[in-house]
Amino acid sequence: MNNEPRSNRVSSGVVAAVSAAVIAVSGGVAWLTTTQSPNKAPVTTNPANPNQSIQQPTQPTTTQPNEKTAQVYWLKPQEKNIALVPKSVEVAANQPNQALERAFQALLEGPSDSTDSTTIPKGTKLLGLNVKGDEVHVNLSDSFTSGGGSTSMVARVGQVVYTASSLNTKAKVYIDVNGKPLDVLGGEGVELQQPLTRESFDKNYPL
Repeated sequence: MNNEPRSNRVSSGVVAAVSAAVIAVSGGVAWLTTTQSPNKAPVTTNPANPNQSIQQPTQPTTTQPNEKTAQVYWLKPQEKNIALVPKSVEVAANQPNQALERAFQALLEGPSDSTDSTTIPKGTKLLGLNVKGDEVHVNLSDSFTSGGGSTSMVARVGQVVYTASSLNTKAKVYIDVNGKPLDVLGGEGVELQQPLTRESFDKNYPL
């Protein structure tokens, strides 16, 4: 009877198989570690369809308009001359155009206070208004030039110049009538040197 002692050695094939399994498990753990970032936001899945992710809706951003205060200029007699007197008009607007357009609408509608007056003829329409930097371009209908003498004409121009420059007192104002520059006022031929500013108006066309 052959009673040789058992060998404690494991065959080379078994060792190779176990090593391969260990390497495979280690590789899987390493792959999971590298693909899962601690800073990555969790993905919500649809319970009805686990393979479909649900996109969270984004909230739309809205821009609230700023409150701008323009001024309308009316006329009031003061001793030997006429004064241009402002009345504030507040409007929610993001652009100067919008605030000035609202001011001109109020100007052309005429004063609501009996102590204020205007020489702008009733029925005058605002055909366009555009602000470009420090320039304000105002386009009025031809009713603006109808009726009145030189004082009336100069006064209504002053109302336009001061109202148009109420957001920027240094603004250069251009006045058009039916799209054409207003160069001459009324039948008396008062010439306008455009652009007009508050300073140039007060100097060249005193009321």
